Amino acid sequence: MADAPLQQAPRLHKALAEMGHGSRRQVEGWIADGRVSVNGEPARLGQRVEQGDAITLDGKPLSAHRSGASRVLVLNKPEGLVCTRRDPEGRRTVFDSLPRLRQGRWIAVGRLDIATTGLLVLTNDGALAHRMMHPSTGLDREYAVRAYGRLDDAWMQRLTDGVVIDGERYAFTDIRYYDGSGRNHWYHVALMDGKNRAVRKLFERAGLTVSRLKRVRFGPVILPSTLSRGRFAELGHADLKALYDLLKLPATLPSGRQRRQSAKASMLVPYPELESPSPSRERAQTSPRRNSTAGLA
Repeated sequence: MADAPLQQAPRLHKALAEMGHGSRRQVEGWIADGRVSVNGEPARLGQRVEQGDAITLDGKPLSAHRSGASRVLVLNKPEGLVCTRRDPEGRRTVFDSLPRLRQGRWIAVGRLDIATTGLLVLTNDGALAHRMMHPSTGLDREYAVRAYGRLDDAWMQRLTDGVVIDGERYAFTDIRYYDGSGRNHWYHVALMDGKNRAVRKLFERAGLTVSRLKRVRFGPVILPSTLSRGRFAELGHADLKALYDLLKLPATLPSGRQRRQSAKASMLVPYPELESPSPSRERAQTSPRRNSTAGLA
């Protein structure tokens, strides 16, 4: 029987991006500009790196391999915070109040615009962030939406069938009326991608203005109803293991006191088994989870 092939070492730009040092495009630019060295020699685009290689950026050491435990935070983002790491207008960012990491940096799993509130997942593991955000993985996002006016059945069907806006197709995988009176009506919607302003654009196409938008779920990760606005909680050992198992990723899990769940209850909901990521795969429609309707306030 032939020996199993050895796993290839990761490419430098991918390894540094997954450690949170920058995006893959940024790292490629640093390499092309001669700012990155490996073992004292200028790095090459496409170069692979092994455990123990000495990597520097502008002479400062960087790590391309994880030495600490995987961490995931759930933040209840308030209105007025931006999701960029640094804002040229000097506005507060979601990263300002996060715990400091000894190595690497926090990576936001998808973004929310300044007016959108609710669930923001952050991690120190670039591979996890990439897998959660990539369309081929098949994780949907769920939002609570308050709109001025009520959609009729025809428009609800049309928004799940899909509409073309500015040359791009947008669609909800599911939309449910929740509650309302007068001009204000609440909906729960789910969609598969993170296109900019997708929820607002779909409601605008139907002639309604979104007055409040709150993300309440990203794949299996939910926003706990007990988590107040502006606060964060950290996934404990059980939730981390379940999330990494679902995404078919290896994880370095916390031990000892780090195993304690920082929220009183699990921050994951049951989720369909995912196939291996495939660019051509589309996952079946999923309905908004009823247990994530808490926290509309």
